[in-house]
Order: sequence, then C-alpha cells, then structure tokens
Amino acid sequence: MQFIIVGEIRNAKRLAAGTSVHIRKHLIERFGPSRWRKMTGEATIRFDDGTIARAELHWFEAHGVGRVYFKRKRNLDWLA
Repeated sequence: MQFIIVGEIRNAKRLAAGTSVHIRKHLIERFGPSRWRKMTGEATIRFDDGTIARAELHWFEAHGVGRVYFKRKRNLDWLA
C-alpha cells in the first residue's frame, strides 16, 4: 500500500553509512557518488485509502541528493 508523509520525520537515526550500506553500488549507479547513509525515524503517514498512522520508516539519504527509497517498517499507532 502506498503512503504519503504528512508530518515531519522525528527521531531520525543513522543505521549505516559509507561501505556499510548494502545497496551502495545501486545508489551510486542511480543517483551518483556521495556519502550514502541508511536512516530510520518516525513520521505520521497517510495511506491511499485515507487512513492515518504513525509509523517507523527507513530510507537512504545523501548530501546533494536528499532522501530516497522510503519504506514503512511498522505502524506504531493508528490515528484515524
């Protein structure tokens, strides 16, 4: 199910950086060389059906590229 982030990402933490990022080769081929980091955090999201939940997200980010490949790991609270 697709989702949209409707608030800011809170409690962002780095899970891996540099050569520890497993899909680093793909990220470099797709977006270019940079210092890639795998991140985790919490955000309020809205699903396609209109349901709103607070969820734990994982994504990759790099300076000059931004955040890419968001993935919802689990729902923390259902809000509506």
